[in-house]
Amino acid sequence: MVLKEKSTWVIQENECEVCSIEKALDAIGGKWSFLVIRELFHEAKRYGELKRSIQRISPKSLAATLRHLEDNGIIQRTVYPTTPPMVEYALTEKGNELRPAIYAMKAWGQHWESKSN
Repeated sequence: MVLKEKSTWVIQENECEVCSIEKALDAIGGKWSFLVIRELFHEAKRYGELKRSIQRISPKSLAATLRHLEDNGIIQRTVYPTTPPMVEYALTEKGNELRPAIYAMKAWGQHWESKSN
């Protein structure tokens, strides 16, 4: 059960065995997922474009992250019949609904980064 008190959300400890936050984190996946989602907010991108945008990610981690996000309906993979095949990744409606949460996390990070300097 979630109660709203004075503009603050309070989550009861006995809400359920697996709370909705855990479900959301399981769907999104690991740390790289947030960066992949951020890169796809503006337009669909190919694997190489994502790799260049997220420089520290390994090819194995990027492939696993894309697979996980696709399996969870966050992104869609489109293969174009060219030689060699062109593959693009884009956010689904479900993925686009993460936008406010990602922006809130960004604002939180900026706020606390400035406090730690």
